[in-house]
Parts: sequence; C-alpha cells; structure tokens
Amino acid sequence: MTHLWVRAESRPNEDRVGITPEGVRDLIRRGFAVTVEDSPRRILPVEDYRRAGATIAPEGSWVEAPADAIVFGLKELPEDGTPLTHRHIMFGHAFKGQPAGQELLKRFRAGGGRLYDLEYLLDDDGRRLAAFGYWAGYAGAAVALKCWAAQAHGGICGPVHPFPNKEALAASLRAELDGTGRVRPRAIVIGAKGRVGTGAADLCAEMGVRVTKWDMAETAHGGPFPEILLHEVFLNCILAQPGCPVFVPESAVNPGRALTVIGDIACDPTSEFSPIKVYDRTTDWAAPALRVAERPLLDVTAIDNLPSMLPRESSQDYAAQLLPVLRQLDAIDAGPWGRAAAIYDTHLKELSA
Repeated sequence: MTHLWVRAESRPNEDRVGITPEGVRDLIRRGFAVTVEDSPRRILPVEDYRRAGATIAPEGSWVEAPADAIVFGLKELPEDGTPLTHRHIMFGHAFKGQPAGQELLKRFRAGGGRLYDLEYLLDDDGRRLAAFGYWAGYAGAAVALKCWAAQAHGGICGPVHPFPNKEALAASLRAELDGTGRVRPRAIVIGAKGRVGTGAADLCAEMGVRVTKWDMAETAHGGPFPEILLHEVFLNCILAQPGCPVFVPESAVNPGRALTVIGDIACDPTSEFSPIKVYDRTTDWAAPALRVAERPLLDVTAIDNLPSMLPRESSQDYAAQLLPVLRQLDAIDAGPWGRAAAIYDTHLKELSA
C-alpha cells in the first residue's frame, strides 16, 4: 500500500497545501494510505482531512514516519542539517546550483532518501504537470504595484500579508493605487504567454495598468533590452535556466530610466542563470522590497512563496493539477515520478563533497 504523508509546512507565512480533502478521499478510495499532519496555519482545516478518511498526526512528526512513507510538502524543510531518510515530494530548489539546495542534497545523500522535486514533474514532452504559476504571477504583480505606490508616497513597501480571496487583495491594492493621486504606471511582462505571465498581466489589467506583453519572440535576439527601462514596472516571469538572456544588467541602476520597480516573480537570484543582475537575495513578507538604487529609485521585490498570499485559490488550483500525478505514486519508479527521480540522481552524482 502506498503511504502518502502530508507534512505541515514549517516556513512562516506558508499556508498552502498541495492536496485538498477531496483529493485525500480520492486517493484512499484507490487504495492509498494517507496521513495528514495537524497544522494551525494550513488554509484548509485538518478536520476536513479527518472526515475524508486521513489519519491525523502531530505537526512535524514526519521525521518518525514509517520508512516507506512518501513525505509530501511544498516548501523547504527545517535547515537543521539532519540526514533525510525518507522519499520527499517538495520544491527543493536544488538543481540550479543554489547554495541552500546543495546542502539539501547533501542531507539526502547522508540519509539515503530521495527528492522528487515538484518543479521537475514533467510529461513526456518535458512540460510541467502542475504549477502555482498563475497565482504567483497575480500576487507578484500586486506586490510590485504596492512597491510603486509606496515610492509615490516617498517610502518603501511595508510588510505584506495573506488575503482571504483575490477580491480582497484587488480591493486593497486598488485603494492604494488610487491613493497616490498619480496616473497608473506602465508595466512590461516578460513570459506573458505562460501561467505566471498570464496571472501578472491579469492583475495589471484589473488595476488599470497598461501592459506590454513579451514572450520568446521578443527576447529571442538575446539582448540588450532597453525597452524594459522605458517602463516604470518590470515583471519577470521567466524561470532562470541555461541560455536565459540578461534582461536587467548591473548597469540598469544608472540614471536615464523610467524603471523604478522590478518584480522578479520567477525569483531565483542565487542562480548563475538569473536574468536580473541588480540584486542577489530574495525579499520576504516583512520586507518585500530591496532598494538597489536611489537616484532615481529602483526597488526589487522577489518573494519566493508568492502564491501563499492567496492560499485558498492557489492551493485548490494546484491540487487539482497535481492529483492525477499523485494517483500514479503506486508506480513511483515510472512515468513522471521516474523522470523526477532520474533528474535527482543526476544531480546527486554531480554533488561535490
């Protein structure tokens, strides 16, 4: 019997979950065993999982789960250096040379476990099978516009928080933008045809922001891209990967630009492939903006769990995409799970001592 163990998220401001109670009920009907950890933060109540038939376990008890359990979470594990003995499903952020990712791989190597990275669950043609992209784009564009509004008031964006639904977020942001007394900024979205870019463009449209939509055709020449500097807001929705052009070079901090806010929604600044070279670390909910230039102002926002600003919509959307793949866990050495395992094995072999 395949045993899926849904752990509680340990990261602050992480209220999402990758499977709904309805999904748990579906897997149990198919012969799976499902354990769900209690969590005071998860957007969906634990009692709903109990009613769906899941066994409820204490928060953080996955470390004592049966050896054959597959531990399922979204964001990073506590960075305590302990060896990881289980098979884990999560966003590991470990395959692009990220320093924290290298430490994570060393923990798996030490414990004999295995990482099935959610970013690398791919179909036969190499396309992502499930992604939080739309809501990352929607929330990321919202934070970038909050940064612009804060600049208009002579400050820098203050703490952000989750919203009960998209309508509440939109109403709050619209009031902030109206309160500046200024004409809405111009925004350029790169990756506009993807899920992330679609979400970003949709939020901008709802706020009355004029959007220039770019995708592969507009960036194929490899740069430079002076058009980006002619917009007040740039929203990067392209994942960092080998061959990705530089959209914002280090020289972009210099005067002579309209650009004052960069929303790096793809958010991978520690990767050598990052297309934005004016910053080197992520931002967070408490301090969402990093000021990288003063004259004129230039702020970067790069929060790496943006969809948790809308935890209900993003969880339900992602869980619906992922459930058909979770149903295949009883054949974990084949199909998308087998492909994810092969990617992990390749990077583990390349891991330095």
